[in-house]
Amino acid sequence: MESPDGVSNIHDRFSLTLVNPSSHYFSLVVSLVVASVTVLTVHLGYIGELNFEQIWYRLPLVLGVLVLTQLLDSRFSKKKEYSKSLHSSLFGNMLWTVTILMGVLASIVLSKDIQLFFITFGLLLFASFRIGIYTTTLGASLKKAWAICLIQPLAMFLILIPHDMWFSILSEPIGLGYGISFMIIASVWSVLTDRAGRPGMESTHRTIQAYLASQGNDFTDAEELMEQRSSETKVTTSQLRLLPSNGNDKFTMVFPEIHPGPFHPVGGSNIPYLIYKKFESSAMVMHSISDHALNLPSKKEVENYLKNLETSKVKDEGIQCTEPVVVQINNARVTGLLFGDNPLLLLSLSPHGMEDIPNYMKAGINEYAKNKKFSRTLLVDCHNAMGEEISKEDGEDMLKAAKSCLDSLVAKDKFPIEFGYANSDDMDVWTEDLGMGGLGTICLKINERKYFIGWADANNMENGIREKIIENFSKREQHLLEICTSDTHYAPVKARNRNGYYQLGLITSADKLSKWFLEIAKKSETTDTGRFEILENETKVMVMGQGIYEDYSKALDNSLKITKGFVVGGVVFFVTSLFL
Repeated sequence: MESPDGVSNIHDRFSLTLVNPSSHYFSLVVSLVVASVTVLTVHLGYIGELNFEQIWYRLPLVLGVLVLTQLLDSRFSKKKEYSKSLHSSLFGNMLWTVTILMGVLASIVLSKDIQLFFITFGLLLFASFRIGIYTTTLGASLKKAWAICLIQPLAMFLILIPHDMWFSILSEPIGLGYGISFMIIASVWSVLTDRAGRPGMESTHRTIQAYLASQGNDFTDAEELMEQRSSETKVTTSQLRLLPSNGNDKFTMVFPEIHPGPFHPVGGSNIPYLIYKKFESSAMVMHSISDHALNLPSKKEVENYLKNLETSKVKDEGIQCTEPVVVQINNARVTGLLFGDNPLLLLSLSPHGMEDIPNYMKAGINEYAKNKKFSRTLLVDCHNAMGEEISKEDGEDMLKAAKSCLDSLVAKDKFPIEFGYANSDDMDVWTEDLGMGGLGTICLKINERKYFIGWADANNMENGIREKIIENFSKREQHLLEICTSDTHYAPVKARNRNGYYQLGLITSADKLSKWFLEIAKKSETTDTGRFEILENETKVMVMGQGIYEDYSKALDNSLKITKGFVVGGVVFFVTSLFL
């Protein structure tokens, strides 16, 4: 099996970002509970002679100090983020609690006296975690992390333990030895993981911090890093514009060569909607055959791209179109229409699904179309079912289906065009699996028959949803050719799942989507005679390229390998303390 490309590998690792709790309130409450367990365990397990009155006296003081130091911690982070302070406090306190609980368990299982050094060991283990978390995600230098790593655990210790026992517990040589060792281990781990992406990536930690900041809508650092690695290239944007005979209510199908992304809210993540608005909400922004190498890295480049769309030039025009041709070869399905001498091909594997169609297929189809004397071929990756990278077999079938479709279109009769368009802008269709552009349908009346193409501003579709919607159209004797998504990377809510987004149909049922599409289709089937124009635009923009993803992927893999090694070694080292 071939190794995954950089984008796929990064995507597979996305679940690592879900380690933190979804709410900082959750972290606050649970950290208070964990700290309470620490207080009770220390006083009942390690300092058993104290009575309950003293325990309940110290408990609220420890919790108060915890809350105050959590607030103080947020001031030391690069972005002054209280939520990250709470998350790190939770995990650090859990380490301390687990350490002292393991000390109690070891004394029971091994029938030995409980060892006070576990209190000091846990305190310093807490501090070592803070060194790691401050240098990786909170933007502190290693020196600063060492300077502040003991603030929270030591403050809690001084309230937790009677003052006459401070020195005796903190001076336990075994606890100090193990604890300081873990602080050194955390420091070495921090240095190695920060350098894990070199030479391609100077600082892995800075990239992590930029990504985390962007999840709070502070995307400045992320875009700056991505722009530094981007390169200028020329991209083409094609348009199929339909104009009614009355001159009003024109419609545009847009085929941008750029790709939505890289992730919300950075760069061109919401560019399908921005293009949609650029065309006055009378457009379908299709997913062309492109990949994440053609992501725009920043809002500045997005603005540059949108501004240059105004310079698009008409390359062809006409008044006739063929009836649609649908070719199915195994899983692959290609739907085609011919506008003058310009074929429009919609490519899909639904309900089986796939990732972005690779560029070699685009080159193969375009070359075949050129040999058939077609003018400009408009290709759409329908992006309407979830799946992996397209297999060799499915790719070959899709190429055969596309070529067969082109062969059939050559022989088809052409008829005058009538069309109608409608969208969901005046409907209440907000849902977590749909982008800002909503839904739309274009109705093409050709040779007295009506054909619909549906569009959703969404990041792909749940498998089988397309088929259910088309079936519901068929029951009403309406011919829905395809449903395409824009592959927007805009996220109305943060999805806490492996993909990092909700594909259309995961939240909203097929029946509800069918109802919406049918309502929109009804408005669009009032058609008017019209003509088409084929427009093109070439723009120089900065795009991210493939190398940046390969470097990110390498840094991520190397960091995980280093972390796994340190975790395994750390656990073994920790276990040895239980037998002392």
